[in-house]
Amino acid sequence: MKPNPSNVSPISRKDVVKTGLAPEDRRVISEHLSEILEESYSLLVKTQIVHWNVRSGAFLSIHELTEKQYGELFAAIDVIAERILALGFHVPSKQGSVLSPTGFSVDPKSSADDMLELLASAHESCASRAREIAEEAEEKSDFVTHDLLTERIGAHEKAIWMLRAHKTQG
Repeated sequence: MKPNPSNVSPISRKDVVKTGLAPEDRRVISEHLSEILEESYSLLVKTQIVHWNVRSGAFLSIHELTEKQYGELFAAIDVIAERILALGFHVPSKQGSVLSPTGFSVDPKSSADDMLELLASAHESCASRAREIAEEAEEKSDFVTHDLLTERIGAHEKAIWMLRAHKTQG
């Protein structure tokens, strides 16, 4: 995914944290983080949709798991947004479209296993994208963003494992 140059806009020069990252590197990383932010918001909403609609003999366990996961996603979104600000850019909103899950629909009649697999697949996509951006951040010596994304990858991998562990069928 190529960053969209209009994803981020710089904040006042006096508010920029100057720690040795080149301005162009900060812009590119901020654009990528804005994509991660959007994907994370989308995953949060998807997780809530499953949380509300899942029906299963394991309802309570899945309900509690997804509630914990969307709470963790909410906290992570704040950290990602604050990193964009620390890099010297406004947090993009795309006129609210960040709140619309893309490429995802849940049939409320779907089985719990199907819903869990949809979420696990979405986490895999987020983890894969975070890994790509973490590598680029490291190449640009942005170790803070690299560490933030490494933590996100670990959270996504744990979520994938937990979601698939709750499935009743392979």
